Amino acid sequence: MTFDVEVLLKGTSEVVVETVTYDGPEPAGWTDADVREVLLSIMRVFGRADRGGAEGGEVSLRGLSWIVTDAAPGVAIAIEIPSGAVGAGPFDLPADELTQMIARVIASGTPSSKVH
Repeated sequence: MTFDVEVLLKGTSEVVVETVTYDGPEPAGWTDADVREVLLSIMRVFGRADRGGAEGGEVSLRGLSWIVTDAAPGVAIAIEIPSGAVGAGPFDLPADELTQMIARVIASGTPSSKVH
């Protein structure tokens, strides 16, 4: 499946848009592991935008605020971190289900050497 990620860095007015391909199941079949991978993919896009397109660097699922919101057709994930904001989607999944999965993934933590 593919979805768009839009990044707005603080102090800028240009939105960086990247299409991400996730090789896992469609959202209706997601597990918490799939949600973790999608969130990490989203944060990798943010990292590249923050580094001016350069690859590299670890990403983390700590230090961010997030919400699942309606976005036709489906829902989107909106993330705010100290250095900017990210929107990703749409995903064909009930908002409450995705919200619960993200909450579990964020609560479980993820190993990383860098915090955004």
